[in-house]
Amino acid sequence: MSEDRDESGWDVDPEDEQGAAVVAAVGRQLKVWREIAGMKIADFARAIGYGEDLVRKVEAGTRIPRSEYLDKADAALKAGGRIAAMKVDVEPVRYPKKIRDLTKLEARAVELLAYGNHNLHGLLQTEAHARALFEMRQPAHTPQEIELGVVGRMARRSIFERCPAPTLSFIQEEVTLRRPIGGRMVMRQQLAHLLELSRSRGVTLQVMPTDRDEHAGMGGLIQVLKFADGAAVGRAESRFHGRAVTDPKQVRILDLCYGMIRSQALSPRESVAFIEQVLGET
Repeated sequence: MSEDRDESGWDVDPEDEQGAAVVAAVGRQLKVWREIAGMKIADFARAIGYGEDLVRKVEAGTRIPRSEYLDKADAALKAGGRIAAMKVDVEPVRYPKKIRDLTKLEARAVELLAYGNHNLHGLLQTEAHARALFEMRQPAHTPQEIELGVVGRMARRSIFERCPAPTLSFIQEEVTLRRPIGGRMVMRQQLAHLLELSRSRGVTLQVMPTDRDEHAGMGGLIQVLKFADGAAVGRAESRFHGRAVTDPKQVRILDLCYGMIRSQALSPRESVAFIEQVLGET
């Protein structure tokens, strides 16, 4: 029997009321199914291969069960797929609320503009690169926080699979391609991933070389999301106190600034050649 482990689920965020309500409801249903089956917690835990403490936490609604847990519970309780079906409800709750909110916005966007001056944009990161970034943060994250961060970041990459595909434009500073986050092999895989993304429909990657003597993006990160109804939301580190803005005039300012940065960066074709060069040197 396995002990309670991080990979068996995550603790519920007490500040996420919506997520907590979903997990509590799933926990109550699991308890009802177990009791109807006439199984004690110890017997049920043994049947699904998890610790008794984990079973209690899941039924109490304080631990988010993984999909594997629900599959095993479904089989052990002979639920005929009715418990496994709850994976659809539980899956989104695994991610922090702010990630869910961002993912919803990105899922609606028809165009995304993103300039990054310090790290590769989250949508561009491989799992190993993202994990290395979370592991080096200070104060140090807990293993659960690292895992949640990585899982949430990877979930956002579904934007590349949308149909019709949105228009995605990324501009990255040269340093984000050269700093060997996670080590040489992780960085080589990351650069190869960028080249693969550059061939995706609707994706444009550009590099801002360090030797540019004119640069409209010295204020830091800029991101703009545009939607089919004409609405948009944007954020920039150096403008509007770093807050997200939706006012058309303010978004237009960010749009113009991004356009200037794009005109100063390497062209998409030059950028791909540059990334290939850096990969060859790494």
